[in-house]
Amino acid sequence: MGLLSGKVGIVTGAGRGIGAAIALELARQGAAVVVNDLGAGLDGSAGTDSPAELIVQQIVQAGGQAMANTRSVAEFAGAQSMVHDALRQWGQVDFAVHNAGIVRDVIFHRMTEEDFDSVIAVHLKGGFNLFRACSDQFKEQGHGALVAMTSTSGLIGSVGQANYAAAKLGLVALTKSVALDMQRYGVRANAVAPFAWTRMTASIPAKDPAAQARLARLQQLDPAQVAPLVAVLCSEAAKDINGQVFAVRGSEITLFEPMRPTRSLHRHGGWTSGDLADHLGAAFRGSFAPLQVTADVFGYEPLT
Repeated sequence: MGLLSGKVGIVTGAGRGIGAAIALELARQGAAVVVNDLGAGLDGSAGTDSPAELIVQQIVQAGGQAMANTRSVAEFAGAQSMVHDALRQWGQVDFAVHNAGIVRDVIFHRMTEEDFDSVIAVHLKGGFNLFRACSDQFKEQGHGALVAMTSTSGLIGSVGQANYAAAKLGLVALTKSVALDMQRYGVRANAVAPFAWTRMTASIPAKDPAAQARLARLQQLDPAQVAPLVAVLCSEAAKDINGQVFAVRGSEITLFEPMRPTRSLHRHGGWTSGDLADHLGAAFRGSFAPLQVTADVFGYEPLT
């Protein structure tokens, strides 16, 4: 008996990498899984293979239950089809993991509208589509668990990823909003920022020794190391965990602190522009957050 015996769930982008590892772990824990993957290229271009079917085969051969769904989570009807598949095949849906993603990395002043819109559509709009498609069923049955895969590119910062970072941080805000709105119906929503070596991280350019060292650290990290936390968050073992943001880096699991006020500046009667120009920098400079990227915060070797 696993943590998810008798449960049914959906994983988007589950044909490769982290999504595949998550789907396999959920199945090992007893869940029946809708394995969703469009088979698209890393940049969202049309693919020619069906990676979802391969993961389904692995699950079934290991004695589990799974079915493939190849619709796009960027389309609301695509997300609805995943829920309909679960209900038609197994009569229920208990959790959903939004892992699907693409990248269109480019320095901001060269980023096109299409670069921005396509990434937002899969990550952020896709999160809305999936969570909203599940919400009516979750509300009716009085329980449900949602997990969004976010990124430290949004939580901390990243160069050349304005579209990706905006989508991933927006996904955190969406997840917390869902947690607040749906807690009264027994629904939980949490987010996980994974560190792992996948085709997405393999696409990161390494133009200097520091970047090469960062990629070497990432190469040590197996996508399978991310899956246990996701499985637990989908299970009743995490029934009291809601609206939280975690990161997984090797054997290290990190809880992120939400944004909170750090310092205030008050003037009786309010401020004029001139007075504020004289005081703003001096009052807050010591508390300003530095401009950093993920490697500045997680600069140490992964714990394995």
